[in-house]
Amino acid sequence: MKTTDYFQRLSQYNRWMNDRLYTVCETIPDSLRKEDRGAFFHSIHGTLNHILLADRLWLARFQQRSFPINSLNQELYADFAELRQQRQQTDIEIQTWVDSLTDEKLAAPFQFNSLSRQRECIFPLWHVTTHFFNHQTHHRGQLTTLLSQCGYDFGVTDLLWLPDTEI
Repeated sequence: MKTTDYFQRLSQYNRWMNDRLYTVCETIPDSLRKEDRGAFFHSIHGTLNHILLADRLWLARFQQRSFPINSLNQELYADFAELRQQRQQTDIEIQTWVDSLTDEKLAAPFQFNSLSRQRECIFPLWHVTTHFFNHQTHHRGQLTTLLSQCGYDFGVTDLLWLPDTEI
């Protein structure tokens, strides 16, 4: 398997899980979605928003364009329907970017300014891309905890059960 195949699979998984979780979240009253539940990004809505914000920040870095933000807790969209639409568009953009990757690009150094460390960092692109997808999974894990606490069933989340991937 090539490294590009691995990132293709993670991109497919990302889109699949986002669609499934947003479908569950769509059934939750807005007040409950936005209720502060003591999570790092406070609420279900806040967590969904953070994942989108971070994805857009990384995509901007990968595509060498600007995406100014005030904080990692900044709300991009208060309206859930708009948040979901923007999530879907961003997932398409992620897939397009992943489709452009080659093993050569992934092996090359990637330089960016870290918000948390407030300095310039350089890593191989494959390492940063792994972080990009791991970050999404990490926060979706927090989201599924919040959904469980509210009594909502989100189903299986394992990468193995991504449709149409079994040999």
